[in-house]
Amino acid sequence: MIEIIVFPGVDELDAIGPLEVLRSAAEAGADFHVRLVSLEGAGEITGSHGLRFSVDGTLGATGRPDLLVVPGGGWGKRAPQGAWAEAQRGAIPAAVAKFHREGALLAAVCTGAMLVASVGLLRGRRAVTHHSALEELRNSGAEIVSARVVDDGNIISAGGVTSGIDLALYLVERFANRELAARIAANLEYERLGAVDVPAGPTRGKQAQATA
Repeated sequence: MIEIIVFPGVDELDAIGPLEVLRSAAEAGADFHVRLVSLEGAGEITGSHGLRFSVDGTLGATGRPDLLVVPGGGWGKRAPQGAWAEAQRGAIPAAVAKFHREGALLAAVCTGAMLVASVGLLRGRRAVTHHSALEELRNSGAEIVSARVVDDGNIISAGGVTSGIDLALYLVERFANRELAARIAANLEYERLGAVDVPAGPTRGKQAQATA
């Protein structure tokens, strides 16, 4: 189960970009079930640019998600709705921390990383976020990595906005297969950018190229 948590003021592309990639993988036969969720349940969310879209249900309603995607939005502007406002409110970071403790893998897009960092989950971890929040992420105790996507095991993060598409394609590559990720990118007419920084190891060297 993959759940993408959304909230008022979320950056639309942070959430919808990964949603399209991951549902495309599911339609192609990957064992993915992808839901757009909120803390409040089914209803309508208005994003940071005014797009209104429907939510499938409540975060965790069908049990702990295997993968929880956390988008951002509005952080740098300290917008009254968005990731910064949700960090102040605390409910979403608390839910993210709970599911992570229970074993959910986290994938943060853009300043969604700041929601993850706000509950200490990135302290001492390799991560990236939107360039406007890098110093704040560093101040949270994270090790900043200059990469489009950073895989630190059970927490994966991506840079700003369109990086969420690269993150989702990497998730397809990691949990399904590389060929499927390449086919989805080609169908989207999307050129994958930069490198994915992954833990060094016998089969996964650092700065592995994201291009298939």
